[in-house]
Order: sequence, then C-alpha cells, then structure tokens
Amino acid sequence: MKIFSRKELPYERVLFFSDAIVAIAITILALNLKLDIPDSEHLQFKDLFIPWRNYLAFILSFINIASFWRTHHLMFTYIQKMDGKLITLNIFWIFFIVTLPFATTLVSGHFGDTPAIFLYSLNIFLLAVFQNFIWDIANGKEGFVENSHLSIEEQSRFRLMTNLDMLNGLVAVIVSFINPILAFVLLFFKIPVFVFATFYIARQKRKK
Repeated sequence: MKIFSRKELPYERVLFFSDAIVAIAITILALNLKLDIPDSEHLQFKDLFIPWRNYLAFILSFINIASFWRTHHLMFTYIQKMDGKLITLNIFWIFFIVTLPFATTLVSGHFGDTPAIFLYSLNIFLLAVFQNFIWDIANGKEGFVENSHLSIEEQSRFRLMTNLDMLNGLVAVIVSFINPILAFVLLFFKIPVFVFATFYIARQKRKK
C-alpha cells in the first residue's frame, strides 16, 4: 500500500478538492433548467422550447467547465509538486469555476444584454488566465513538471491550447460591448480558437 509523505499529501488533496468543486459546479448548472408551467396545466411539446435561453447557457457552461477541467487534469498529469503559490493560483481557478453558474443564470435571464454577456465572458477569460498562471509557474520551477514525458512539440501544443482559451475569452469580453449576441456565439463555437489554430497548423505544415 502506498503511503504518502507530507509533501505529497497536500498535492493529492488539492486535486481531489478541485475535482469535487468542478463536479458540484456542473451539478448546480442543472438547477437552472426548469419549466414555469403550473401543475394544473397540461404540459405541451411547445412548452419544452420556452426556456431555450436556459438550454443554450447550460450547454455553453457545461462545455466550458468540462473543457477547463480537462485541461486542468491534463496539466496535473505533468505537474508533480505543489507549493503555496500554486495552491493560491488553484484556489483562484476554483473561485471562477464556482462563479460560472451565477454568470450562467444572468445569461439565461438576460440573454443579449451587454452586462450579462460581459460578466460571463470575463469569467471565462479569468478562468483561462489563472489556468495559464498555474502552468507557467509550475513550468518555471525546477522539478515541478515531469518534462521527460512531454516533448517540445507537445509543450508547444499545450501552450497554444491554453493561450487560445485565454484569447477566446478576451475577444468575447471586448465584443460583448459591441454585439453581445456575437460575443456569445464566439464563446459557444470558440471561433477565435479555430481560426488561430488553423493558421498555426498551416504554418507548422509549411515548416515541414
């Protein structure tokens, strides 16, 4: 049976705690899915489409939280140690995971309003920022990242992925003041991510 040392135990606890918070945040998202139909009335198929804004906001938030968790999980397959600075950054990352359900309710109730889309986009942007900070700080500390299993090409691809998440959120924040619906579309389909990723892949192929 493996016995954790004192240095290893906080690392494992931080990851377990982070995973639990992500699971709770995704569960809370579903609480916003409801139909305001009186019990005395019969439910009709057209009633199922009334809260379409709630469906869109839920799907977007579910995808975003799942995507950030996947990247977080991937980072910590290579990050092998945890110190006070990384724990603090991870707490901020968790904070913006927890606030995303609130931002989702604003989008559901005020779809197309600039303040709602702005706050949601800002939430996504800050999540990506702290996700980048975690990787940058860990990668800059000797012995914190297991680079023997991570090639230079994989490091570059991982860096691109995290930077594009941040860019996607930043573009949506800016566009939310001009056209909030377009900002939502950019977030939903991650258009900036696909555009820049396409150019990057094309450039890499030209180099070969």
